[in-house]
Amino acid sequence: MTTELEIVKGIHPGLYLDRKIREQRLVKGKLALDCHEYPQTLSAITKGKRPMNTPLSLKLEKALGLEEGLLMTLQVFFEITEEKKKENTKKKPDLKLFRKIIFWDTKMDTLDWQEQYRFIITRIFERGNEKEKKATLDFYGDALVNEVLLNQAIKIKRKKN
Repeated sequence: MTTELEIVKGIHPGLYLDRKIREQRLVKGKLALDCHEYPQTLSAITKGKRPMNTPLSLKLEKALGLEEGLLMTLQVFFEITEEKKKENTKKKPDLKLFRKIIFWDTKMDTLDWQEQYRFIITRIFERGNEKEKKATLDFYGDALVNEVLLNQAIKIKRKKN
């Protein structure tokens, strides 16, 4: 059985908080004032623009009947997820293995090889040579490349019908 924490970990705690506030049909401004906090602060947190802090999380958890520590746990998981994203954006294959003409419409240096993998794999297998395809397979692995290409083939078939 999947716990609620396992489902929502990795998202900003403010998004979870916003959902709980709406479920209980509360007004954010009044809730903030009841917790002795500025409404702007709570609004920024629920929009994901500010991190959750411990004193406020304790007040909000008590006011909303949430498990103590839940919002800060979500904050930690969110920060871990963000840090992993930063690390992944640094991972790139040897760009010398790819001709710049493959990505004629974008700068190769600015591609996020982790986030934009579908685009990159598709483009290389549409326009790349065997050396570039092999480098792509080596970087992403056979399973991911095959999954992307299979999904792309399905999308192409659906467009024709």
